Amino acid sequence: MASEVLPQDFKIISSLRYDPALSTIGKRAAARTTPDPLTTPYYLLPYHQERLRNAAACFSWGKALAFLKQDTNQFVEFLNTFIPDNTKPWRLRILLDSTGTCEVEVNPTTSMNPLNYLTPTETNLQTTAWRVYIDSERISPSVFTTHKTTARDFYTAARLRSGIVSFVEPAEVLLVNPAGEIMEGSITTPYFRRRDTTDGEGKPAWITPPLSSGGNAGTTRQYALAQGFCAEDTIAATDLVDGEECWLSNGVRGFIRGQIVLRGIDEPHA
Repeated sequence: MASEVLPQDFKIISSLRYDPALSTIGKRAAARTTPDPLTTPYYLLPYHQERLRNAAACFSWGKALAFLKQDTNQFVEFLNTFIPDNTKPWRLRILLDSTGTCEVEVNPTTSMNPLNYLTPTETNLQTTAWRVYIDSERISPSVFTTHKTTARDFYTAARLRSGIVSFVEPAEVLLVNPAGEIMEGSITTPYFRRRDTTDGEGKPAWITPPLSSGGNAGTTRQYALAQGFCAEDTIAATDLVDGEECWLSNGVRGFIRGQIVLRGIDEPHA
């Protein structure tokens, strides 16, 4: 990071969902991790805290780290002060700057099937798939692809290159690193069917790009790995097939079914 020129006045962020239905779902889910990430109405809150701490440590933001030392119960009490109506779902965006000042943006969001919060199974498959494109350019990994911050111009550019102009569109674009490996989605973590069919017994059927490919350590990614839904493995952009099924996930929408659309942009520019 020492040789990297950082933009001015950026903040570290984490977006998540508040939903009172999570208290019911959390009791039904078999947690494989400690602490259980589904014990509060804030989706995967312990993972969001961990991600923010890791980002603050990366940027050497001591005051931000001091704020983030509070435990999950304390953080819940802090976030509760921003919720206008605790009977409705909300989309939260936590922003933290280098001085340790924490802002929380809260916006209405639509209700959804609570099973979408859990890793996909045959019993909670959605019927509508998002269109999933592959970026036509390559992105160099950096601290801003590893950690989620307000410095997101390269994500916006990738979305526009794929013709995605709104966050309400059921569409996503996958970023590709200079080695031609899938890094992540612009707003999601992707999962693909395992390519290696040899010695696959006992291995998860799904894979997600390793952090070494340059993508973000997403909260739902951490949850999917902890639950055994997927394993890490590199995947070349050129290995993806038009029309193939995939999964996407993020901290606001949970798990979303996707379908690869090559549309002539599967070969990144040199």
